[in-house]
Amino acid sequence: MKVCGMQFLNPSPIITSPRICRGRTPFSTILSSDFRGLKLHGFSATPRIPFFLPKLYCSNGELVSSENQSFETSSSRSPFSIIGEMLDFLNESWTQFHATAEAKRQLLAAGFHMLNENDEWDIKPGGRYFFTRNMSCLIAFSVGEKYNAGSGFHVVAAHTDSPCPKLKPITASSKSGFLMVNIQTYGAGLWHTWFDRDLSVAGRVILKSGDGSYKQRLVKVKRPILRIPTLAIHLDRSVTNDGFKPNLETHLVPLLATKPEDKTSPKFEEAISLSSLKNAHHPLLLQVLSDELGCPVEEVLGVELNVCDTQPSCLGGANNEFIFSGRLDNLASSYCALRALVDSCKFPGDLSHESAIRMVALFDTEEVGSNSVQGAGAPTMFQAMRRIVGCLSHGHVGESTYERAIRRSFLVSADMAHGIHPNFPEKHEDQHRPVLQKGIVIKHNANQRYATNSVTAFLFKEIASACNLPTQCS
Repeated sequence: MKVCGMQFLNPSPIITSPRICRGRTPFSTILSSDFRGLKLHGFSATPRIPFFLPKLYCSNGELVSSENQSFETSSSRSPFSIIGEMLDFLNESWTQFHATAEAKRQLLAAGFHMLNENDEWDIKPGGRYFFTRNMSCLIAFSVGEKYNAGSGFHVVAAHTDSPCPKLKPITASSKSGFLMVNIQTYGAGLWHTWFDRDLSVAGRVILKSGDGSYKQRLVKVKRPILRIPTLAIHLDRSVTNDGFKPNLETHLVPLLATKPEDKTSPKFEEAISLSSLKNAHHPLLLQVLSDELGCPVEEVLGVELNVCDTQPSCLGGANNEFIFSGRLDNLASSYCALRALVDSCKFPGDLSHESAIRMVALFDTEEVGSNSVQGAGAPTMFQAMRRIVGCLSHGHVGESTYERAIRRSFLVSADMAHGIHPNFPEKHEDQHRPVLQKGIVIKHNANQRYATNSVTAFLFKEIASACNLPTQCS
């Protein structure tokens, strides 16, 4: 896992340069995306023990260290329990919508109070809160009991989306007597790896209830209903020498069924005729969705679906040392950030000596630039911060209270790093090769693709050292 953005917050750069917030969370493992694996390094069943961490902060560009303060680490579960829970999170989170829903479920179970952006907020010191946007973006935070007006935010940002094929608005097509589903690519994916997999669909649908109201529902068809078949080697032997270079418009089209739907049932024909989507999608696909949702097919009015791999996430390797899973970029960071927030304020007294606000931001659309209302390029986080400061000041915000809070804040943007590939070591610089089991990767870039600088990197390394976590640079 890489930490590729750490900075003292300033609202303008993050709004105008979304890459700064493009999710990167600290974690005691390194991922090799090329292997689809995660080393189980750095987890230990350590009891809650006190340790001392120097309090470091920035004032007018200078680093200041105060007297040591006592903190506690906790690991009430075994490392394998933690990994099992991460696997559960991955298997629940087929889409950005499902990842946000699972995060919401865990926060509610941990006692966090759900807020609505449309309502007036009532925020109190010692409280734990969260809200969602577009069902795919989530902001969660806990307020220190010793909060003072102008105290800063400590933020970890990650993202919930991953590259995948998505269904087009009109998916129904036919080729050579087969029912096909039109898709479009989302993000920068290795699209050749989607061929010959057991695929299905998941995402969000809009339903019309019998009383005339409308609602959003999540759907996940767990059985494989789609497949993108490759051409037999006998029909294209050039692929051996020239490589597999599919045309994404014509070759990356999933197969739904081998023959047209059977419309012998008058009831089925009548239901399809009442659907507003009857000309946009195959009736068979609509029937699969309605069966999964347990509603009449005519109630399905809109769909926003991803194509998903049905193979579950699991442990692998001879020593069960890897996590074999898709979507680790960036659900691994999302899970770690969420877990860190929940675990850091789950016991009585965990917030009693805290003056800052701990926050986790899980954004959507990072894979396509973050420029959406639910992405890091939107002012979602800063709007929430301003509202929180106003609530905690009981509406009597002093001169530049919010701006001072921002200047006292620190953000870690967390995502995954590409560990060195043993078959392609030349793809990495000799002195900047992320190595599995060698620590958290701190990303640097002279052209400011990442927000890390010497000061923020130093602070992060000091905190990691106090927690006995190794770091490496890339």
